[in-house]
Amino acid sequence: MKEDQPPVKPDPVQHLHERPKKYLEEWLDFPAHVHHTSYRMSNPPLDRPQSREEFLRVLDQMKVPDAGRNVGEKFGYGVLIEGNGDRLVLVWEAHTEYYSHQVWHIPDDKARLLEFGAIDFPGFEISSSPLGTAFSALDLILSGEKSLAPDLVRAMLPGPHIYGSSVFGNDISVVTTFTPDEAHRERYLVYSVSDQSLLRYLPRVIDGLVTIENYYHLLLLPFPSFTKAVDRIHELEQNHLRHRSLISSEVGTSEPGKLQEWLNQLTQDFVDVSRFAESMRYRLSASVPYNAIIQTTVRGLQEQPLAPFLPLSDYVLGGISGVSDGYQQLIKRIDAIEADFQSLISVIRARANLVLENQNLKLLTSMDKTTKSQAVLQHTVEGLSVIVIAYYLSGLAGYVFKALEEKSWIGSAALASGIFVPVSFLVSLSLILIGRRLIAKRMPPDHK
Repeated sequence: MKEDQPPVKPDPVQHLHERPKKYLEEWLDFPAHVHHTSYRMSNPPLDRPQSREEFLRVLDQMKVPDAGRNVGEKFGYGVLIEGNGDRLVLVWEAHTEYYSHQVWHIPDDKARLLEFGAIDFPGFEISSSPLGTAFSALDLILSGEKSLAPDLVRAMLPGPHIYGSSVFGNDISVVTTFTPDEAHRERYLVYSVSDQSLLRYLPRVIDGLVTIENYYHLLLLPFPSFTKAVDRIHELEQNHLRHRSLISSEVGTSEPGKLQEWLNQLTQDFVDVSRFAESMRYRLSASVPYNAIIQTTVRGLQEQPLAPFLPLSDYVLGGISGVSDGYQQLIKRIDAIEADFQSLISVIRARANLVLENQNLKLLTSMDKTTKSQAVLQHTVEGLSVIVIAYYLSGLAGYVFKALEEKSWIGSAALASGIFVPVSFLVSLSLILIGRRLIAKRMPPDHK
């Protein structure tokens, strides 16, 4: 155990590669009363640095001297030593999704009997505004007793069942009921037959218990939403199955209007399912690593039975048994219905494209027939135009020939008019051809 003296900050260059909690561990001791609270951040990139500022304000409130502070980007602590020798250690740590506060009261009187409840450090009072929602709160007593009678343990811990195990060998005992008290904190009692063993493993014991509790609650936090989502996905699957059956039976004979109606409805349903899917994936995606962290941490405690109590792992592993698998199964069902929506929408779009192509083909065939009819009609009109123009030219020429006959310039106007008729046809045909060429030159290339 370290003598009480003003804590000294480590040289950041000298200790650059050493464990970040090493210097905190030098100030931890037992017996001790510990409060631990974890808060889930709603916006970690923004809330994480703000939680650090919040911790600095707490250190200011408790008037922790600068020499007693060691605060980094994601981990920090402050040590305050009262005149009577009692030590107060305040700890802050920021993780990926949450941050935590710990308060250690380490009395100078090693024979003092500590009790659960409020921290009994002189002048201890903290007013802060947490950035997130508290999801895990612990009240831990690190006792200096070598052993505790089961009846005394039952009197200290509320709850119907007591769970206890020996950890890190058989020297250290951890007992709890996993039942929150009136302050919504779960109580843990830690004691050891060996002072040296408890002092050596003290940080690992606390970190192990805190890690199990944090990720246990994080894993179960979305469970109410999960149960509602199971009902929701069942309803979506049933509705989709009915729609799929109806569409499959009628898609081959449906008109474009009906296909469009189905397509609009399915697209809207697909958007709703996608929103629901993204929400559940966000809430449940971390369940696999959380479950793995809990399993690994429980194994790391090297748990052994502690008669007459039930093992800690019975409660922890029993409480999360099948939860992560259930979450992943729900995500698979959501993925399946999303894929089914996409495939059904693709089928309807393909059918609509086929119907549209058939309509376009019929329209093109009709237009081709119309174009041919128009071409025949155009040639007919052009032929009649040649005759009409030749008729008018012959008529006009007849008047000219009669006038020339009156002047005795020609012998017979009727003969001249008869001879001019072929000429009028040639002139008329030439005018039609010239007009067609002029029109063709002025038309755009893609219309020729």
